[in-house]
Amino acid sequence: MKRRLAAILAADVVGYSKLMAADESGTLNALSNLIENSIQPLITDHSGRVVKLMGDGILAEFGSVVDAVSCAISWQKHIGNGDNHLQFRIGINLGDIIHQDGDIFGDGVNIAARLESLAEPGGICISSIVLESLGNRLEDNFGDGGRHEVKNISEPLQVYRWPHSDGQPASTQIGSSEKPTIAVLAFTNMSGDSEQEYFSDGISEDIITQLSRFRTVNVIARNSSFTFKGEKTDAKQIGKKLGAHYIVEGSVRTSGNRARITAQLVDTETGNHLWAERYDRELQDIFAVQDEVTQSIVAVLPGRVQEDVAEQASRKPTGSMKAHELMLRAKSLRDSLSAEDNLKARQLLERALKLDPRHARVHMYLADTYVVDMMLGLATGSESSESWRLSKIGVKLDANDVYIQDQLGFAYLCEGMWEDAEIQFEKTLSQIVNEAESMAWCGYGFMLLGKHERAYQVVQKAMQLDPLHAPSLQWIFGQICFCLQRYDDAVRTLVGNALLNSVAHAFLAAAQAQAHHQSEAATALASFINHRRQELNSRGIDVVENSLTTLAADYRKLWRHESDWEHLADGLRRAGLPD
Repeated sequence: MKRRLAAILAADVVGYSKLMAADESGTLNALSNLIENSIQPLITDHSGRVVKLMGDGILAEFGSVVDAVSCAISWQKHIGNGDNHLQFRIGINLGDIIHQDGDIFGDGVNIAARLESLAEPGGICISSIVLESLGNRLEDNFGDGGRHEVKNISEPLQVYRWPHSDGQPASTQIGSSEKPTIAVLAFTNMSGDSEQEYFSDGISEDIITQLSRFRTVNVIARNSSFTFKGEKTDAKQIGKKLGAHYIVEGSVRTSGNRARITAQLVDTETGNHLWAERYDRELQDIFAVQDEVTQSIVAVLPGRVQEDVAEQASRKPTGSMKAHELMLRAKSLRDSLSAEDNLKARQLLERALKLDPRHARVHMYLADTYVVDMMLGLATGSESSESWRLSKIGVKLDANDVYIQDQLGFAYLCEGMWEDAEIQFEKTLSQIVNEAESMAWCGYGFMLLGKHERAYQVVQKAMQLDPLHAPSLQWIFGQICFCLQRYDDAVRTLVGNALLNSVAHAFLAAAQAQAHHQSEAATALASFINHRRQELNSRGIDVVENSLTTLAADYRKLWRHESDWEHLADGLRRAGLPD
């Protein structure tokens, strides 16, 4: 037996028994011809494999969710455009399957079959994990089909339909609203020095941040737009993949104390360059250049920008350019959520704070390094109070920055001020426009507070807003799935780049154990022990034995409810970790 992840497509003929009763031979011939001449070639063309034919049913597997859904849509459109009297229902799921003697088994297959039974004649039903994996890669949209209790599946299934039954598809495309949607690509570093990469990335990120303050435009999240970094991709292709009407691209070249920034705005439908500009400035004027670029981009959007565009929040970092550079470098380190990089980030931020004591985001990110240490169970005593002190200063310097507001929620949480933390996270969410990262961290805050369903809703929305999201969002989502006892979803999520640190390995081991995958749980536990020992050793902490107390007890500090912590601890015990 072999296990692997696959996209599973289940289909059957609508009203097959009635058709057979009316014309048995005609129905059999029509179905046989349709499968042989149309459906099987479609599956093959989309890199799929027919697993088996079951009378009126077909089971197929694909290595890619996009291939599976594209095949299903082409299938239904082909049937609908022809003169066939046969109609199909199709269900698609992404899940772990067992491969044996050419057949496939497992929950992933069962869920695909249940989704197929929920589909309309001529329609398709997909699971939420399929929708998340699709992102913006297809032109066709799926609408919310609600949650459904189905046989032999413990949790209600969240279903998405194609086409939407009320004729108003709830778009999965980011740029589907009436507001113009902009993607700011990573500016190219032309300095010939890879060490300056963080600076050109920082320019792009600051433009994204400032554009995100405007409620008259949609701005694609950073992790989606940065996916094309280093690629020579046509503007039309980028627009199609991201659902963007416009892209902003440019370059940064630094030499000595001067910087040259070029930027241009491209219409993704026509490929026309609507605006281009070059800025030669002294480095200390870089923030003014960023404001000017942002204003120019918004000003040329054709007839879409309302009066409130003029009310741009032009707040920008003050003081030392070097402090801002250190902050950008520290952020890239902090985003890895590793113990070693988090410590390096703190050292850079402490240097930045000495250079510019009034830089609000430096205070925020420095406070956040203490929160990350508490998340990783590496706190030694003063982390909570330091996070609280720095967060208050950051808010005082800039109360309008949602990232700073988000951090304040974690400062409350670290201090055990649970009700204040919940209020703060809700307040932050009400102010978020396009900041998927900040939204997801609010969701993580809700999880730590025991608000698991709320956490799931918030993070799922963030992942839809940024379909090509950073691994940290997967890290967050996997833990939330575990808290909701969606163990298989947690296992599917906490893979690859999402295994950022020992916390991820702990939840993976616990999820495998809670799902009764004992062999996989033992393997995951061994990986957890190895990563956890490395984390602790990196901070000079010796581990005398492998136990729940020595390795995992310090994760407990940020959780509001003992029962949530015990849920994780119970999973680790089941995986084989002694108390």
